[in-house]
Order: sequence, then structure tokens, then C-alpha cells
Amino acid sequence: MSILTRERILFMCIHNSSRSQMAEGFFRNFYGENYEVFSAGSDPGEINQTAVQVMNEIGIDISKHTTNSLKDYDGQEFDYVVTVCGNPYNACPFFVGGKKYFKKPFEDPSIFEGSETEKIEYFRGIRDEIGDWIQDLFNYQINGKGNGEGNICCDLDDEDICCDSDDDNCCEPQDKRTEDNGCCTEDNDSKLR
Repeated sequence: MSILTRERILFMCIHNSSRSQMAEGFFRNFYGENYEVFSAGSDPGEINQTAVQVMNEIGIDISKHTTNSLKDYDGQEFDYVVTVCGNPYNACPFFVGGKKYFKKPFEDPSIFEGSETEKIEYFRGIRDEIGDWIQDLFNYQINGKGNGEGNICCDLDDEDICCDSDDDNCCEPQDKRTEDNGCCTEDNDSKLR
């Protein structure tokens, strides 16, 4: 995909401070060479420093990200618009201008109450959920591969075959899925086909 034809994806939550920022960071890290990646919120605040910290732990730097209002993107079109709010779901923003819409609720880690250590652990959990889901969103929903269930289908030690032979968007029926949603056979590694 050339830079002139890159598709555009927008991640949204209410404050654009944690969840949508982490989602943007993951997607940009995994697929940013081929996509223009943005995030915004209906009531933007400041980027959450704990989100910055836990993303930095896994080698993804979101410290230079800015928080953005959905109003900043009025009149623009996106190929994919992704809402990552948790409950209450009706408080999540809506954006007109997407060709395809996806919704996946993640709890807001910034409202977690507990010690600093517990808070960081909670952020890590949400970070990992978002990272797993981002890969599945790309593989299944956008690129037509993956299991479509949110993260893992099965691994090579499982006797079950993960794919239906009638499903053109899945691996070949003799293949099994790995934990990173790649298609692989029992004698190769987890590379996507």
C-alpha cells in the first residue's frame, strides 16, 4: 500500500487520555507504515501519564501524542472508526464520517481506585487487552484473517482445528491458530500467510 493510498483509522473514547491513546499507539506500532492512525475524544482531557508509562514498558512511546477533540476531525472521512469505551456505553462518542465502524468496550483505567501499584497493574491489564484486540481487529475485521472472537482461537497443542474449511477468511483447515492470531501449521512458526 503506497503512502498516497493509506487508509485512515480513528480510535475514540470520551477523554482521549488512556484507552484510545493506547489503541492508537498499538495500531501505529503494528501497522502504521500502511495506515494513517488518529485518536480523539468527545470531551478530551490530558494524556494519562500511567498510560504513557505502561506503554513505554513494552516499547511503545505515546508520550508525544496529543489529546484531540472529535470536533478537530469534523468533515473528515475515515475508513475505520473504532470506539473503545467501556460502561456506561451510552456515554461513548459517535463520529459521522466513517466507512466502517467497530465498537469494543474497555473499562476506563483512569477511574480505578487503589494503591499506585494496583493502579499500574490495572492499567497493564487494560493495555494487554487492547493490544490483543487490536491485532484481532486488524487480522479479522480489516484484513480478513483472525478468529473474530476478540483475541485467541487456539494454540498448536490443542487438538481442535480452529477454522472451518468453508470459511475463506480463515486459515486452511489443516492449520491451527497461535496465540498471536497468526496462521501456522504444526511444522512452521506463527507467520501470517
